[in-house]
Amino acid sequence: MTDQAPLPERLRLRVVALVAAVLPSVVPVPPSLRKVAGFAPARRARLGAGVIWDALADEAFRERAAVQVAALPVSTADPVDLAARAWLTRDDGWESMVAGVVESLDTAEDDEDRARAELGRLVAQVASLQAELASVRSGHRDELERLRGDHKVLRQRLGEARSQLKAAEHERDAAYAARDEAVAAADAATRAAEAEVRRVRAQLEAAESGLAASRRDARSERDSATVRARLLLDAVVESATGLRRELGLPAVDGAPADSVEAELAGVEAAPASAAPMSSTLLEQVLGMPRARLLVDGYNVTKQAWPTASLEAQRSRLVAALGPLVARTGAETTVVFDAAESMTRTVMPAPRGVRVVFSPQGVIADDVIRQLVAAEPRGRVVAVVTDDRALGGDVVRSGARAVPASALLGIISG
Repeated sequence: MTDQAPLPERLRLRVVALVAAVLPSVVPVPPSLRKVAGFAPARRARLGAGVIWDALADEAFRERAAVQVAALPVSTADPVDLAARAWLTRDDGWESMVAGVVESLDTAEDDEDRARAELGRLVAQVASLQAELASVRSGHRDELERLRGDHKVLRQRLGEARSQLKAAEHERDAAYAARDEAVAAADAATRAAEAEVRRVRAQLEAAESGLAASRRDARSERDSATVRARLLLDAVVESATGLRRELGLPAVDGAPADSVEAELAGVEAAPASAAPMSSTLLEQVLGMPRARLLVDGYNVTKQAWPTASLEAQRSRLVAALGPLVARTGAETTVVFDAAESMTRTVMPAPRGVRVVFSPQGVIADDVIRQLVAAEPRGRVVAVVTDDRALGGDVVRSGARAVPASALLGIISG
């Protein structure tokens, strides 16, 4: 066999696969194979088979490729692989080796053709048998559908008969129930009528005896009502007196109409005078239900600890309020003036004590006025401050102004 003779497809593909496996190692790579050389080996053999086979027509390229293929592991069990290597290397006796493999491949192809023919015959026979089976199955399906139709009709008739039977049984049960209900209703009506007669008789007897008793007790009840009213009035008066004595409330001078009369006269009315609240009275006030305590922060701290820094003053005041709030349960808010400050310090506070810094441009007094105005009239609200203007405003809003000394007497005692 010469190198120009055509090779069987299987042998030619094995030659291309061997060259594709070593293509990057063949130096220099022909220009037509440079792009294919960058592919993976399997992809080179699949996509560049034609280009590689055409390049093998160049003896120089074939010899360089044969040198690289010779370095690959040899599979002695595969005659096709050995023939492909012999075709590339062109060693002595390569033509007879290739011819023998080609002849065996031709014989194998003949055997494959006969096998394909036999397979085609068997496939046709199977197709015929499948068609016959499909026909039989179709007949069985038709028969099954007919039987299913008959079965469905019989089930429908059975269901109708059962429905009629159930309807008859329901009608029978309903008739029995109606009869029993009518009998029970008649018995209940009879019993109710008898009970009503007994009740009316009892009411008549009670009314007669009550009329007699009411006539006897009318005069004594009028006297008893007068005594109860007097006792209730005395209890209210004594309770009010005891509450005033318990809270230590001082007497108030002036009257609500004084401010109106002073305005008509063109003069400023003097506020109603009251004695300053003491520490003891403040603690009693804070112990009242739902009491509210507002503290003008720096107004108190600058009197208590004037030489300490503002941060130390804040910390000492907030910490000292903890025990007071724990004893009294009063809802407590401390307001510090930060109108001219850009920062707001986050302060730890005891349970029940809230710390508020006034917004930029707003003084603490205005924040306290807003808090007092937000409270409902009648709630106990105490504002600790020595600022006379703020004290007068909160009093007019219904709160109690408390001097700083009263609070300091409690928290520093």
